Amino acid sequence: MIDLHTHSTCSDGSDRPERIPELAAAAGCTAVALTDHDTLAGLSAARARAAELGVGFVSGCEVACAFRRASAHVLVYFVEGGDGPFQDELVRLRADRVTRNRRLIARLGELGIPITYDEVLAEAASEEAVGRPHVAAVLVASGVANSIPDAFDRWLGDGRPGYVPKARLTPGEVATLARASGGVAVLAHPFTLGLGATGLAEAVRELAESGFAGLEVFYGRYSPDQRAALATLAQRTGLVATGGSDYHGTVKADLAVGTGRGDLAVPGRALDDLLARRAR
Repeated sequence: MIDLHTHSTCSDGSDRPERIPELAAAAGCTAVALTDHDTLAGLSAARARAAELGVGFVSGCEVACAFRRASAHVLVYFVEGGDGPFQDELVRLRADRVTRNRRLIARLGELGIPITYDEVLAEAASEEAVGRPHVAAVLVASGVANSIPDAFDRWLGDGRPGYVPKARLTPGEVATLARASGGVAVLAHPFTLGLGATGLAEAVRELAESGFAGLEVFYGRYSPDQRAALATLAQRTGLVATGGSDYHGTVKADLAVGTGRGDLAVPGRALDDLLARRAR
């Protein structure tokens, strides 16, 4: 069993990077990936702890993209810190994230919600790590929202009054940058695209043709029927069937590393298959 989708305090998770391999080991995982949003900052600490515990470690990152008038999330694996086409793009995305977050706080102020940027910074490990979940946490603490999901539903989600867009690449651009930096691209939680069966099949086929290596079939919150449908789609499009919990700690309290909601079991062969795609 492996888990190729987790988050730490380097983006919007509640656990430090080194805690992720500890949780993976406790769950019986043979390998785990850290896939923080737009950053590789937590890889060194997580890798070191994984080595101490004898857990295989996979470097990763998650990037939100613009695709078919929706937001598609792309997981990139096997890219390390340092210089490279993908790494350089992450620097630009993080800079834009800071600008977007300041605009978001200003927008909320215009809506009569007087939270401060410093309050939001206090929720995150660094300024570059700040994301909408941190803003949501402040809204909850201020009594403006009942929960983080409620904050997104009322204020922060796409199309809601406080939403401020950020710079986004296309999935094809991410796949190209990933390959140029020694990595592979995988479409995360495909059903969040909001497409019907035919539309999703067309979209996944398009991504496969643009250079994607895999499809997140075994996702923490998906039902057995949803996973089976995605497994069939991956097979038909020639993509590796991958998976992970999407663990965020207290931010998504229903998901555990390795097991998701309790029934997740991502096969280890998925990692071998992704490594084979990388070698092509």
